Amino acid sequence: MLMTTVSARLATVLAAHVDQAFALMGNGNAWFLDALRTTDMRITAVRHETATVASADAYHRVCGRVGLATMTYGPGFTNTVTSLAEAAQARTPLLVVAGAAPTTGPRPWDVDQTAIAAAVGVPTYTVDAGTPGRVAVEALHHALARRTPVILALPYDLVNAPTAEDDDVPALPALPTPPGPGGADVARVAEVLGAAARPLILAGRGAKAAAVQVRELADRLGAVTASSAPARGLFAGRPYDLGVAGGFASVPSAELIHAADVVLAVGAGLNQFTTAFGQAFAPHARVIQVDLAEHALHPAVTDVVRGDASIVVRALADELADHPRPDRPWGGAAETARDGRLIFEREPGERAAPDGRLDPRSVMRRLDAVLPADRVVVSDGGHFIGWANTYLDLPAADSITLVGTAFQSIGLGFPSAPGAAAARPDATVVVVTGDGGGLMGLPDLDSLARAAASAIVLVFNDAAYGAEVHQYGSQGLDQDIMLIDEVDFARVATGFGCASAVVRTFDDLDAIEAWVADGARGTFVADLRVSREVVAPYILEIIEATLKAPKPGDPSSAEAAGALTEA
Repeated sequence: MLMTTVSARLATVLAAHVDQAFALMGNGNAWFLDALRTTDMRITAVRHETATVASADAYHRVCGRVGLATMTYGPGFTNTVTSLAEAAQARTPLLVVAGAAPTTGPRPWDVDQTAIAAAVGVPTYTVDAGTPGRVAVEALHHALARRTPVILALPYDLVNAPTAEDDDVPALPALPTPPGPGGADVARVAEVLGAAARPLILAGRGAKAAAVQVRELADRLGAVTASSAPARGLFAGRPYDLGVAGGFASVPSAELIHAADVVLAVGAGLNQFTTAFGQAFAPHARVIQVDLAEHALHPAVTDVVRGDASIVVRALADELADHPRPDRPWGGAAETARDGRLIFEREPGERAAPDGRLDPRSVMRRLDAVLPADRVVVSDGGHFIGWANTYLDLPAADSITLVGTAFQSIGLGFPSAPGAAAARPDATVVVVTGDGGGLMGLPDLDSLARAAASAIVLVFNDAAYGAEVHQYGSQGLDQDIMLIDEVDFARVATGFGCASAVVRTFDDLDAIEAWVADGARGTFVADLRVSREVVAPYILEIIEATLKAPKPGDPSSAEAAGALTEA
């Protein structure tokens, strides 16, 4: 048995289970990071603590592996709260090694970090000198088993303290067996699906591990498919796929979704966006929910099958093994979706909007054709999520990460991007942000420029908090506070060592095309001077729902009126 330090022991044990860390050094984690550098774990340094967690969150969403975030105590920790809340609400497993108050008690500048973490739904494990490695493995197991971020608190007086814990690296305990469905539930649902004339399979992030089985089940049933916005790309290349569901759907796709008589929703949260505020499905449709949740996630749900998506879909496929495969889905009624073009049947836009600024629709259509096909999209929150999420083709599942949507925040685009770059170093990272959110996360443009082999940043610069202008300005609220002095992001990006261009006209997009033709290496920042007069259809849907909702003060108005607060 060799005597070592708590920090060294933590680094050795964690490196045996985790391959990527996102870090910002401070007093509370300096010794831990120094020890971590002696291991095989990759470390990406970021410039603001919120990016440690945001990048670890994006890393998992893109590649499925657990990421490690680490920062110091006090202000280092409190700077992570927004990204920590987002990861918790998105149910992302990740581990946060945070400096903490000494075991002797808090100092004048310490805060109750355990309580702060608990307030956003995140548990804390505290390291001790006797078994630091075992505590770390327990924390990691909790993160994976409960699908949640977990804080591993490192008391300040233990960072360089000795530990006599044995040298063996503790094995990660087996994860709980995913629940399977009851046989009666499978038989009942299979009968409904087999009798459906117009079946639709709607897949969410919870169906990603079952993507192959879901596609095979859809083929067997003659079903059309669609996905929630975060799961776009799951059905890439499949004939008769309708693309994204809900408020982001194309008009003809939305019509076919509404025409379905049976909807099998697999691993989809069925929130207001996926269900178009309750209008996506026909009132008579049978909506079957497959999820780990025990209760219906939306009033439209008529049947609940609790269980792991892969297990449930496989059981349904076995039950329907003798079901005759139709030659054409819906007896030919869905033939318009046969070659996938229906997904992108959207307003093409003009070369310029009426006010002379860029029309984001025509810009996105051109960028979809120009940008490398092997792409990973990281989209911040804001009005502009109605453009990249609907006009960009996505090659596979995990090709888009919508950051901030779980917690309704903006400003996490730049902080999340290094995580996507680490998860897919072979792909071009496409970061989509606005001028408001971009200014919030700007320090980590530097992190992206250092981390990504190939990245392009699309700043939708309308000199405003666009969602607020449309959602609240349309109701007569004063708009002055909703406006932003126009920032030259291209000039700022030059200071970070990025290639850049201000794109004021359609022809200015040639600069991006030239960057791609030259190999798309490094980071390019495109400052897109877009018009705020072109409103995304999903925003119009929110405005309509808001106007129909009770006035503020009535709790029933919260879902609609607050749907994109700060977005």
